Amino acid sequence: MSVGDTEAREGRRGEFSRRRLLGLAGGTALAALGAAGCDSDQGGAKDSASSPGPSSPSPSPSGSPGRVTAPPATGALAANVNQDLDRISFTQLAAVSGTWVRGFYQMAEADHGSVASQPGPAKLLTAAAHGYGTVLNLKFQYSEAPIPVPGTPAMRTALARLDKVLAATMNTVDIVVIGNEPFFETRKADSGSPRINAFYEALALHAANYRQRRFGSRCRTQLYMGALTALHKPASRTAQTRRWMSFTAGTRSLAGVDIHPHVAAPSDAQRYVDYVLPWLRPDQRFLATEFSLVQLWKAHLGDQVDPGFAAAHGLRNGTPVWQAVRDDGAHPFDGKKWNDFLLSNSWYADNRHFLTEQTARFRSTGKLAVAGYGITQDKSAVRNFGPDSQPWVFNSLFCPYTCQPEPNGQPAQNTTWCPEFRAAQRH
Repeated sequence: MSVGDTEAREGRRGEFSRRRLLGLAGGTALAALGAAGCDSDQGGAKDSASSPGPSSPSPSPSGSPGRVTAPPATGALAANVNQDLDRISFTQLAAVSGTWVRGFYQMAEADHGSVASQPGPAKLLTAAAHGYGTVLNLKFQYSEAPIPVPGTPAMRTALARLDKVLAATMNTVDIVVIGNEPFFETRKADSGSPRINAFYEALALHAANYRQRRFGSRCRTQLYMGALTALHKPASRTAQTRRWMSFTAGTRSLAGVDIHPHVAAPSDAQRYVDYVLPWLRPDQRFLATEFSLVQLWKAHLGDQVDPGFAAAHGLRNGTPVWQAVRDDGAHPFDGKKWNDFLLSNSWYADNRHFLTEQTARFRSTGKLAVAGYGITQDKSAVRNFGPDSQPWVFNSLFCPYTCQPEPNGQPAQNTTWCPEFRAAQRH
Protein backbone atom coordinates (compact mmCIF):
# COMPACT_ATOMS: atom_id res chain seq x y z
CA MET A 1 0.00 0.00 0.00
CA SER A 2 1.43 3.41 -0.96
CA VAL A 3 1.71 6.34 1.43
CA GLY A 4 -0.99 8.09 -0.56
CA ASP A 5 -3.29 5.09 -0.21
CA THR A 6 -2.67 5.03 3.52
CA GLU A 7 -3.41 8.70 3.91
CA ALA A 8 -6.58 8.39 1.84
CA ARG A 9 -7.77 5.48 3.94
CA GLU A 10 -7.03 7.32 7.19
CA GLY A 11 -8.97 10.26 5.83
CA ARG A 12 -11.97 8.02 5.07
CA ARG A 13 -11.83 6.60 8.58
CA GLY A 14 -11.77 10.06 10.14
CA GLU A 15 -14.58 11.27 7.92
CA PHE A 16 -16.69 8.26 8.91
CA SER A 17 -16.21 8.71 12.63
CA ARG A 18 -16.75 12.48 12.61
CA ARG A 19 -19.54 12.96 10.12
CA ARG A 20 -21.05 9.95 8.37
CA LEU A 21 -21.54 7.82 11.47
CA LEU A 22 -23.30 10.60 13.32
CA GLY A 23 -25.46 11.30 10.31
CA LEU A 24 -26.53 7.68 9.99
CA ALA A 25 -27.27 6.90 13.58
CA GLY A 26 -27.85 10.20 15.30
CA GLY A 27 -26.73 10.78 18.84
CA THR A 28 -26.31 7.09 19.57
CA ALA A 29 -23.07 7.06 17.57
CA LEU A 30 -21.42 9.56 19.87
CA ALA A 31 -22.12 7.40 22.87
CA ALA A 32 -20.86 4.30 21.06
CA LEU A 33 -17.67 5.95 19.90
CA GLY A 34 -16.93 6.92 23.48
CA ALA A 35 -18.17 3.67 24.99
CA ALA A 36 -14.95 1.75 24.72
CA GLY A 37 -16.20 -0.86 27.16
CA CYS A 38 -13.40 -3.42 27.16
CA ASP A 39 -11.71 -2.12 24.00
CA SER A 40 -8.41 -1.60 25.75
CA ASP A 41 -8.63 -5.11 27.19
CA GLN A 42 -8.57 -7.30 24.11
CA GLY A 43 -9.62 -10.54 25.69
CA GLY A 44 -12.07 -9.36 28.29
CA ALA A 45 -11.49 -10.48 31.87
CA LYS A 46 -9.14 -13.25 30.75
CA ASP A 47 -6.58 -10.86 29.27
CA SER A 48 -5.25 -9.15 32.37
CA ALA A 49 -1.54 -9.44 32.97
CA SER A 50 -2.19 -11.46 36.11
CA SER A 51 -4.37 -14.00 34.32
CA PRO A 52 -3.09 -17.57 34.75
CA GLY A 53 -2.16 -19.66 31.76
CA PRO A 54 -4.51 -22.07 30.03
CA SER A 55 -5.57 -25.25 31.76
CA SER A 56 -7.03 -28.25 29.97
CA PRO A 57 -10.41 -29.52 31.12
CA SER A 58 -10.61 -32.88 32.79
CA PRO A 59 -12.97 -35.50 31.35
CA SER A 60 -16.13 -36.00 33.35
CA PRO A 61 -17.99 -39.34 33.24
CA SER A 62 -21.27 -37.46 33.61
CA GLY A 63 -20.42 -35.01 30.85
CA SER A 64 -20.65 -32.08 33.28
CA PRO A 65 -17.98 -29.40 32.96
CA GLY A 66 -14.94 -29.16 35.14
CA ARG A 67 -13.38 -25.82 35.93
CA VAL A 68 -10.92 -24.53 33.30
CA THR A 69 -8.84 -21.42 32.80
CA ALA A 70 -9.05 -20.38 29.17
CA PRO A 71 -6.13 -18.49 27.64
CA PRO A 72 -6.61 -14.87 26.58
CA ALA A 73 -8.29 -14.02 23.28
CA THR A 74 -4.94 -13.46 21.61
CA GLY A 75 -4.42 -16.31 19.16
CA ALA A 76 -6.87 -18.72 20.82
CA LEU A 77 -8.34 -21.71 18.95
CA ALA A 78 -11.98 -22.48 19.76
CA ALA A 79 -14.19 -25.49 19.17
CA ASN A 80 -16.94 -24.33 16.83
CA VAL A 81 -20.40 -25.87 17.31
CA ASN A 82 -22.17 -23.60 14.80
CA GLN A 83 -25.92 -23.44 15.54
CA ASP A 84 -25.83 -26.52 17.80
CA LEU A 85 -25.10 -24.73 21.06
CA ASP A 86 -27.12 -27.32 22.92
CA ARG A 87 -24.69 -30.00 21.69
CA ILE A 88 -21.65 -28.52 23.43
CA SER A 89 -19.97 -31.60 24.89
CA PHE A 90 -17.60 -31.03 27.77
CA THR A 91 -16.37 -34.59 27.37
CA GLN A 92 -15.38 -33.89 23.76
CA LEU A 93 -13.77 -30.60 24.74
CA ALA A 94 -11.73 -32.40 27.37
CA ALA A 95 -10.62 -35.01 24.84
CA VAL A 96 -9.05 -32.33 22.63
CA SER A 97 -7.96 -29.96 25.43
CA GLY A 98 -10.42 -27.31 24.23
CA THR A 99 -11.01 -24.31 26.47
CA TRP A 100 -12.80 -21.95 24.03
CA VAL A 101 -16.24 -22.55 22.48
CA ARG A 102 -17.89 -20.73 19.58
CA GLY A 103 -21.38 -20.97 18.13
CA PHE A 104 -24.09 -18.84 16.58
CA TYR A 105 -27.65 -18.06 17.62
CA GLN A 106 -30.65 -17.71 15.33
CA MET A 107 -32.08 -14.37 16.43
CA ALA A 108 -35.68 -15.27 15.61
CA GLU A 109 -35.46 -17.79 18.47
CA ALA A 110 -35.43 -14.85 20.87
CA ASP A 111 -39.19 -14.59 20.27
CA HIS A 112 -39.68 -17.82 22.23
CA GLY A 113 -39.28 -16.91 25.88
CA SER A 114 -36.20 -16.20 27.93
CA VAL A 115 -33.03 -16.58 25.87
CA ALA A 116 -30.93 -17.65 28.87
CA SER A 117 -33.28 -20.57 29.60
CA GLN A 118 -33.23 -21.96 26.06
CA PRO A 119 -31.11 -25.14 25.79
CA GLY A 120 -28.45 -23.73 23.45
CA PRO A 121 -27.70 -20.41 25.16
CA ALA A 122 -28.00 -22.09 28.58
CA LYS A 123 -25.25 -24.55 27.58
CA LEU A 124 -23.00 -21.72 26.41
CA LEU A 125 -23.60 -19.80 29.61
CA THR A 126 -22.75 -22.93 31.59
CA ALA A 127 -19.45 -23.11 29.71
CA ALA A 128 -18.74 -19.47 30.51
CA ALA A 129 -19.52 -20.03 34.18
CA HIS A 130 -16.92 -22.81 34.29
CA GLY A 131 -14.13 -20.73 32.81
CA TYR A 132 -14.39 -21.55 29.12
CA GLY A 133 -13.80 -18.76 26.67
CA THR A 134 -16.99 -18.10 24.73
CA VAL A 135 -17.81 -16.51 21.37
CA LEU A 136 -21.37 -16.03 20.13
CA ASN A 137 -22.26 -14.84 16.63
CA LEU A 138 -25.76 -13.38 16.25
CA LYS A 139 -27.47 -14.60 13.07
CA PHE A 140 -30.04 -12.24 11.58
CA GLN A 141 -31.68 -14.20 8.75
CA TYR A 142 -33.14 -12.07 5.95
CA SER A 143 -32.60 -14.25 2.89
CA GLU A 144 -36.35 -14.42 2.24
CA ALA A 145 -37.48 -11.01 3.49
CA PRO A 146 -36.26 -7.44 3.06
CA ILE A 147 -33.59 -6.38 5.51
CA PRO A 148 -35.07 -3.95 8.06
CA VAL A 149 -34.60 -0.23 7.60
CA PRO A 150 -33.75 1.76 10.76
CA GLY A 151 -36.82 3.41 12.21
CA THR A 152 -39.33 0.86 10.89
CA PRO A 153 -41.38 -1.73 12.82
CA ALA A 154 -39.18 -4.50 11.39
CA MET A 155 -36.12 -2.76 12.82
CA ARG A 156 -37.79 -2.41 16.21
CA THR A 157 -38.39 -6.17 16.15
CA ALA A 158 -34.71 -6.82 15.38
CA LEU A 159 -33.61 -4.50 18.19
CA ALA A 160 -36.02 -6.12 20.66
CA ARG A 161 -34.53 -9.51 19.84
CA LEU A 162 -31.05 -8.08 20.24
CA ASP A 163 -31.92 -6.68 23.66
CA LYS A 164 -33.12 -10.10 24.82
CA VAL A 165 -29.89 -11.75 23.72
CA LEU A 166 -27.73 -9.02 25.23
CA ALA A 167 -29.60 -9.36 28.53
CA ALA A 168 -28.59 -13.03 28.60
CA THR A 169 -24.99 -12.71 27.42
CA MET A 170 -23.53 -9.29 28.17
CA ASN A 171 -20.70 -9.37 30.73
CA THR A 172 -20.84 -13.19 30.69
CA VAL A 173 -19.94 -14.22 27.15
CA ASP A 174 -16.46 -13.03 26.20
CA ILE A 175 -17.14 -12.04 22.60
CA VAL A 176 -20.46 -11.18 20.95
CA VAL A 177 -20.35 -10.83 17.17
CA ILE A 178 -22.94 -8.65 15.46
CA GLY A 179 -23.91 -10.90 12.57
CA ASN A 180 -22.95 -14.39 11.52
CA GLU A 181 -22.50 -14.35 7.72
CA PRO A 182 -24.48 -11.22 6.83
CA PHE A 183 -23.71 -11.20 3.12
CA PHE A 184 -24.92 -14.80 2.76
CA GLU A 185 -27.91 -14.37 5.06
CA THR A 186 -29.39 -11.36 3.29
CA ARG A 187 -31.23 -11.12 -0.03
CA LYS A 188 -28.91 -10.27 -2.91
CA ALA A 189 -30.84 -7.06 -3.55
CA ASP A 190 -30.03 -5.93 -0.01
CA SER A 191 -26.51 -7.34 0.39
CA GLY A 192 -25.47 -5.39 -2.70
CA SER A 193 -26.79 -2.08 -1.39
CA PRO A 194 -26.06 0.29 1.53
CA ARG A 195 -29.14 -1.14 3.29
CA ILE A 196 -27.07 -4.00 4.69
CA ASN A 197 -24.58 -1.56 6.17
CA ALA A 198 -27.24 0.69 7.68
CA PHE A 199 -28.92 -2.28 9.38
CA TYR A 200 -25.80 -3.82 10.91
CA GLU A 201 -24.33 -0.46 11.88
CA ALA A 202 -27.51 0.33 13.80
CA LEU A 203 -27.33 -3.05 15.56
CA ALA A 204 -23.69 -2.57 16.51
CA LEU A 205 -24.27 0.92 17.93
CA HIS A 206 -27.31 -0.29 19.83
CA ALA A 207 -25.27 -3.14 21.38
CA ALA A 208 -22.43 -0.80 22.28
CA ASN A 209 -24.80 1.64 23.98
CA TYR A 210 -26.52 -1.22 25.84
CA ARG A 211 -23.13 -2.39 27.13
CA GLN A 212 -22.09 1.10 28.20
CA ARG A 213 -25.38 1.86 29.97
CA ARG A 214 -25.54 -1.43 31.85
CA PHE A 215 -21.89 -2.18 32.60
CA GLY A 216 -19.66 0.77 31.76
CA SER A 217 -15.98 0.42 31.00
CA ARG A 218 -15.43 -2.75 33.05
CA CYS A 219 -17.66 -5.01 30.96
CA ARG A 220 -15.85 -8.21 29.97
CA THR A 221 -17.75 -8.65 26.67
CA GLN A 222 -16.04 -7.58 23.46
CA LEU A 223 -18.09 -6.60 20.40
CA TYR A 224 -17.04 -7.55 16.87
CA MET A 225 -18.65 -7.07 13.48
CA GLY A 226 -19.92 -10.27 11.87
CA ALA A 227 -18.12 -12.36 9.38
CA LEU A 228 -17.09 -11.27 5.92
CA THR A 229 -17.35 -14.14 3.45
CA ALA A 230 -16.07 -15.09 -0.04
CA LEU A 231 -13.32 -12.46 0.10
CA HIS A 232 -11.09 -14.69 -2.05
CA LYS A 233 -13.37 -13.64 -4.93
CA PRO A 234 -12.76 -10.11 -6.24
CA ALA A 235 -16.49 -9.71 -6.92
CA SER A 236 -17.17 -10.08 -3.18
CA ARG A 237 -14.97 -7.12 -2.29
CA THR A 238 -17.49 -4.37 -2.79
CA ALA A 239 -18.43 -0.90 -1.69
CA GLN A 240 -20.46 -2.60 1.06
CA THR A 241 -17.51 -4.61 2.42
CA ARG A 242 -15.30 -1.51 2.30
CA ARG A 243 -17.91 0.42 4.27
CA TRP A 244 -18.10 -2.56 6.67
CA MET A 245 -14.41 -2.23 7.41
CA SER A 246 -14.48 1.58 7.51
CA PHE A 247 -17.28 1.45 10.07
CA THR A 248 -15.41 -1.15 12.14
CA ALA A 249 -12.23 0.90 12.15
CA GLY A 250 -14.04 4.15 12.90
CA THR A 251 -16.11 2.84 15.82
CA ARG A 252 -14.16 2.79 19.06
CA SER A 253 -16.57 0.43 20.77
CA LEU A 254 -15.78 -2.38 18.29
CA ALA A 255 -12.85 -4.71 18.93
CA GLY A 256 -12.56 -5.86 15.31
CA VAL A 257 -14.13 -7.99 12.59
CA ASP A 258 -14.84 -11.66 11.94
CA ILE A 259 -13.94 -13.60 8.76
CA HIS A 260 -15.04 -17.05 7.55
CA PRO A 261 -12.47 -18.47 5.12
CA HIS A 262 -14.09 -21.65 3.75
CA VAL A 263 -11.78 -22.07 0.81
CA ALA A 264 -10.29 -24.34 -1.85
CA ALA A 265 -6.66 -23.53 -0.99
CA PRO A 266 -4.76 -22.03 1.95
CA SER A 267 -3.69 -19.15 -0.27
CA ASP A 268 -7.37 -18.19 -0.57
CA ALA A 269 -7.60 -17.87 3.22
CA GLN A 270 -4.69 -15.45 3.13
CA ARG A 271 -6.71 -13.16 0.87
CA TYR A 272 -9.21 -12.66 3.70
CA VAL A 273 -6.47 -11.68 6.11
CA ASP A 274 -4.84 -9.38 3.57
CA TYR A 275 -8.17 -7.64 3.03
CA VAL A 276 -9.06 -6.86 6.64
CA LEU A 277 -5.69 -6.20 8.27
CA PRO A 278 -4.95 -2.80 6.65
CA TRP A 279 -8.22 -1.44 8.01
CA LEU A 280 -7.82 -2.48 11.64
CA ARG A 281 -6.74 0.01 14.28
CA PRO A 282 -3.67 -0.89 16.38
CA ASP A 283 -5.98 -1.89 19.24
CA GLN A 284 -8.24 -4.10 17.08
CA ARG A 285 -8.01 -7.78 16.16
CA PHE A 286 -9.78 -10.17 13.83
CA LEU A 287 -11.73 -13.36 14.46
CA ALA A 288 -11.84 -16.35 12.14
CA THR A 289 -14.67 -18.17 13.90
CA GLU A 290 -15.04 -20.60 10.98
CA PHE A 291 -12.36 -21.77 8.56
CA SER A 292 -11.85 -24.89 6.47
CA LEU A 293 -10.87 -26.40 3.12
CA VAL A 294 -14.45 -27.48 2.44
CA GLN A 295 -14.36 -26.04 -1.09
CA LEU A 296 -11.32 -28.20 -1.89
CA TRP A 297 -13.10 -31.30 -0.59
CA LYS A 298 -16.16 -30.40 -2.67
CA ALA A 299 -14.08 -30.13 -5.85
CA HIS A 300 -13.11 -33.79 -5.44
CA LEU A 301 -16.48 -35.35 -4.63
CA GLY A 302 -16.71 -36.64 -8.20
CA ASP A 303 -13.30 -38.35 -8.01
CA GLN A 304 -13.17 -42.12 -7.84
CA VAL A 305 -12.53 -43.76 -4.50
CA ASP A 306 -8.94 -44.93 -4.23
CA PRO A 307 -8.77 -48.39 -5.91
CA GLY A 308 -6.80 -49.88 -3.03
CA PHE A 309 -9.35 -48.73 -0.47
CA ALA A 310 -12.21 -49.90 -2.68
CA ALA A 311 -10.70 -53.36 -3.10
CA ALA A 312 -9.95 -53.70 0.62
CA HIS A 313 -13.49 -52.79 1.65
CA GLY A 314 -15.62 -54.31 -1.07
CA LEU A 315 -16.57 -51.10 -2.87
CA ARG A 316 -17.28 -51.22 -6.59
CA ASN A 317 -14.27 -50.02 -8.58
CA GLY A 318 -14.99 -46.52 -9.88
CA THR A 319 -17.33 -45.55 -7.03
CA PRO A 320 -17.27 -41.76 -6.70
CA VAL A 321 -16.30 -40.23 -3.38
CA TRP A 322 -19.74 -38.69 -2.87
CA GLN A 323 -21.41 -42.10 -3.27
CA ALA A 324 -19.11 -43.63 -0.66
CA VAL A 325 -20.05 -40.86 1.77
CA ARG A 326 -23.77 -41.32 1.06
CA ASP A 327 -23.53 -45.08 1.61
CA ASP A 328 -21.54 -44.50 4.78
CA GLY A 329 -24.25 -42.16 6.08
CA ALA A 330 -26.76 -45.01 5.78
CA HIS A 331 -24.41 -47.64 7.24
CA PRO A 332 -21.63 -45.87 9.14
CA PHE A 333 -18.05 -47.10 8.96
CA ASP A 334 -16.10 -47.87 12.10
CA GLY A 335 -13.67 -45.14 13.07
CA LYS A 336 -10.61 -46.76 11.54
CA LYS A 337 -12.32 -47.35 8.20
CA TRP A 338 -13.55 -43.73 8.02
CA ASN A 339 -10.08 -42.35 8.77
CA ASP A 340 -8.48 -44.76 6.29
CA PHE A 341 -11.02 -43.62 3.69
CA LEU A 342 -10.17 -39.96 4.23
CA LEU A 343 -6.42 -40.47 4.05
CA SER A 344 -6.67 -42.71 0.98
CA ASN A 345 -7.54 -39.56 -0.97
CA SER A 346 -4.35 -37.73 -1.95
CA TRP A 347 -6.10 -34.35 -2.01
CA TYR A 348 -7.03 -34.89 1.64
CA ALA A 349 -3.77 -36.47 2.79
CA ASP A 350 -1.73 -33.71 1.17
CA ASN A 351 -3.54 -31.18 3.38
CA ARG A 352 -3.58 -33.16 6.61
CA HIS A 353 -1.68 -30.39 8.43
CA PHE A 354 -4.03 -27.62 7.30
CA LEU A 355 -5.47 -26.96 10.76
CA THR A 356 -2.01 -26.51 12.29
CA GLU A 357 -0.61 -24.50 9.41
CA GLN A 358 -3.61 -22.20 8.97
CA THR A 359 -3.84 -21.49 12.69
CA ALA A 360 -0.14 -20.62 12.64
CA ARG A 361 -0.71 -18.27 9.69
CA PHE A 362 -3.49 -16.49 11.54
CA ARG A 363 -1.36 -16.19 14.66
CA SER A 364 1.68 -14.95 12.75
CA THR A 365 -0.15 -11.70 12.02
CA GLY A 366 -0.14 -10.82 15.71
CA LYS A 367 -3.76 -9.72 15.23
CA LEU A 368 -5.77 -12.91 15.73
CA ALA A 369 -8.18 -12.90 18.66
CA VAL A 370 -9.92 -16.28 18.26
CA ALA A 371 -10.18 -18.79 15.42
CA GLY A 372 -12.84 -21.52 15.46
CA TYR A 373 -12.73 -25.03 14.00
CA GLY A 374 -15.70 -27.40 13.74
CA ILE A 375 -15.79 -29.90 16.57
CA THR A 376 -18.58 -32.26 15.52
CA GLN A 377 -20.62 -33.29 12.52
CA ASP A 378 -24.19 -32.14 11.98
CA LYS A 379 -26.78 -34.75 11.06
CA SER A 380 -27.99 -32.60 8.18
CA ALA A 381 -24.51 -32.77 6.63
CA VAL A 382 -24.99 -36.44 5.66
CA ARG A 383 -28.69 -36.27 4.78
CA ASN A 384 -29.25 -36.82 1.03
CA PHE A 385 -25.52 -36.46 0.43
CA GLY A 386 -24.72 -36.03 -3.25
CA PRO A 387 -22.16 -34.69 -5.74
CA ASP A 388 -23.12 -31.07 -5.04
CA SER A 389 -23.26 -31.30 -1.24
CA GLN A 390 -21.03 -29.23 1.00
CA PRO A 391 -18.80 -31.93 2.55
CA TRP A 392 -18.59 -30.51 6.07
CA VAL A 393 -18.29 -34.11 7.29
CA PHE A 394 -14.60 -34.13 6.27
CA ASN A 395 -13.76 -31.22 8.60
CA SER A 396 -15.01 -32.21 12.03
CA LEU A 397 -12.96 -33.40 14.99
CA PHE A 398 -15.67 -35.90 16.02
CA CYS A 399 -17.67 -38.06 13.62
CA PRO A 400 -21.04 -39.16 15.09
CA TYR A 401 -22.77 -39.47 11.70
CA THR A 402 -20.12 -41.12 9.54
CA CYS A 403 -18.78 -43.52 12.17
CA GLN A 404 -20.09 -46.09 14.59
CA PRO A 405 -19.74 -45.06 18.24
CA GLU A 406 -16.62 -46.05 20.10
CA PRO A 407 -16.91 -48.82 22.73
CA ASN A 408 -17.16 -46.16 25.46
CA GLY A 409 -20.18 -44.65 23.70
CA GLN A 410 -18.34 -41.55 22.54
CA PRO A 411 -18.26 -40.58 18.85
CA ALA A 412 -15.22 -41.64 16.87
CA GLN A 413 -12.46 -39.11 16.39
CA ASN A 414 -11.06 -37.80 13.14
CA THR A 415 -7.44 -38.85 13.67
CA THR A 416 -6.20 -36.18 11.29
CA TRP A 417 -7.73 -33.17 12.99
CA CYS A 418 -8.02 -34.13 16.68
CA PRO A 419 -4.26 -34.33 17.36
CA GLU A 420 -3.71 -31.09 15.43
CA PHE A 421 -6.41 -29.26 17.37
CA ARG A 422 -5.04 -30.56 20.67
CA ALA A 423 -1.47 -29.55 19.82
CA ALA A 424 -2.61 -26.10 18.65
CA GLN A 425 -3.90 -25.31 22.14
CA ARG A 426 -0.24 -24.87 23.15
CA HIS A 427 1.27 -21.75 21.66
